[in-house]
Amino acid sequence: MSKKINLFFKGIVDVLPLLIPVVPFGVIVGAIGIELGFTPLETYATSLIIFGGASQIVFLQLFSGGASSIITISSTFVVNSRHLLYGASLSEYLNKLTIGWKLLLSYLLTDQAYAVSNIYFEKNKNENLKHFYLLGSGFILWFVWQIFTIIGIFLGSIVPEELGLAYTIPLTFISLLVGYFRKFDHLIVIFTSGVLSIILYQAPLKSYIILSSFIALALAFVLIKLKKENSI
Repeated sequence: MSKKINLFFKGIVDVLPLLIPVVPFGVIVGAIGIELGFTPLETYATSLIIFGGASQIVFLQLFSGGASSIITISSTFVVNSRHLLYGASLSEYLNKLTIGWKLLLSYLLTDQAYAVSNIYFEKNKNENLKHFYLLGSGFILWFVWQIFTIIGIFLGSIVPEELGLAYTIPLTFISLLVGYFRKFDHLIVIFTSGVLSIILYQAPLKSYIILSSFIALALAFVLIKLKKENSI
C-alpha cells in the first residue's frame, strides 16, 4: 500500500472519534430544512454546497424567514469565517500545492478535519505528502455528513424532541475548543471573542456577532503573523 493511501486512511481513522456528534447534527440539519418548508432537494443542496452544519442552519432559518440576500449571505459568511483562520494556520504546510489541491482541501476543511490535521502537520512538518492526511479526514466527514443529512431529511422530523439532539450542536464546538485551551494565543482569541460578544450585544441589527467575530479574527491573524516572525 502506497504512502499516499496510508496517510489517507490514517486521516480517516484519527478523525473517527470526532464524528460521533456529527451524526445527530446531520440529522438535525436535514430535519430543520424540511420543517422550514424547503424541499428535500433544496435541503440537501445546502449540505452539498455550503457543507457546514451551523452555517447551513443559519442560512435555512434566515432564507425561510424572508431575510434579505445580503443579511443571509453575510451571516452565513460570518459563521464560517473561522475557516479563514484554519486556512491561514495550515497555509505554511500546504503552500506548495497546486490551486486544484488547495480548492479541494478548502472545500473539505471542517472543524474536525482541522483539529486532527493541525496536530499531525505540526508533528510531521517534513512530510511532503501530508495533504493526503487532510484529504482523508475531510473526505470521511463529508461522506458521513451527506449520508446523515439525507437520513435527517426523511426521518429527522419524527425524532422525539425529548431526545435533545439540538444540544449536540454547541457540544460539538465545545469539544473542539477544549484541545486549544492549552495554548495561550488560542485562549486570547477565545476570551476576546467572548468578551466582545457581551460588550457589543446591544449593537443595532444584532451585528454584535459580526463585529466580535471580525475583531477576534483580525487578532488571530496578527497573532499567527507574530508567531511566524518570531520563529524565523
